[in-house]
Amino acid sequence: MKISQDMRTQLDSLKKGDNQRKSNGQQFDNMVRTQSTQLKQAELHKLMSEITAQGKKIARFRSFKDLAAYKRMVKRFLKETVDHGLGIKQSHSFVLDGDNRKLSIVKEIDEKLVELTENVLDQEKNSIQILDLIGEIKGLLINLYT
Repeated sequence: MKISQDMRTQLDSLKKGDNQRKSNGQQFDNMVRTQSTQLKQAELHKLMSEITAQGKKIARFRSFKDLAAYKRMVKRFLKETVDHGLGIKQSHSFVLDGDNRKLSIVKEIDEKLVELTENVLDQEKNSIQILDLIGEIKGLLINLYT
């Protein structure tokens, strides 16, 4: 059986239509991913501004209520970044014997939160030290999602 030129053009047009549908589907998927990422980034920026405002409140009033709210906000921020695939950045440090250790930013944030709690408990610490620690925590959070 011989395939005529008309049948070939029909087959070619069908293949082109399939390729175009795949291309449109990929464009849509990319657009959805981009919008989703932008929404997540906007949410993280909003959380960061709330954390910043709460940190200023802690430095000004030094209340346990404000400290607890700050810790909840930081915990929520960490949960959002980990759950939504923004991931935990891990840095690698090498020791002379070649042992590779993973140092996690989340662990460092946790240590800074403990230190902040101790500083708030110690009424002798001045506001500058507390603000410095809050700034370090904020920097680590920013480093986590950028």
